[in-house]
Amino acid sequence: MRVKELGHAVLYVHDIQRSSAFYRDVLGWTQISTPDPRFPAAAFSGGRTHHELLLIEVGAAAQEIPSGRHVGLYHLGIKIGDSDDELREAVARCKEAGVRIVGLSDHTVSHSLYVLDPDGNELELYIDVPGVDWKNNPSAVMAPTRPLAL
Repeated sequence: MRVKELGHAVLYVHDIQRSSAFYRDVLGWTQISTPDPRFPAAAFSGGRTHHELLLIEVGAAAQEIPSGRHVGLYHLGIKIGDSDDELREAVARCKEAGVRIVGLSDHTVSHSLYVLDPDGNELELYIDVPGVDWKNNPSAVMAPTRPLAL
């Protein structure tokens, strides 16, 4: 067996309408399905495949994401472009929408904006840095993280 690509992510959310609005209206994903009362879920695609993200509502009483270091998902990385101008636009859009920004990082191969979705899932919105040849220099992928000033 050989992995070809990461196909999709599925997130449980408290409120499907609130989360759908965030992923659709703030982040700009195309919503390809609408929630059904029998199965409150919504699928989103960036156009690469039938769906890259599926949200499933579990209700307001569902357990919160643990804070601090814990086993499990740390964040989802979502490529939003190839230039710092696109990353600056994302910062402005997130600020305008009241999204909680938790960091900006220079990873050599990428520049990243870290935000929290309405349920506290951490998302890395990133751009690939033009001209970085990570295929011929794979050590660049694990280069020390530096602060990013946009």
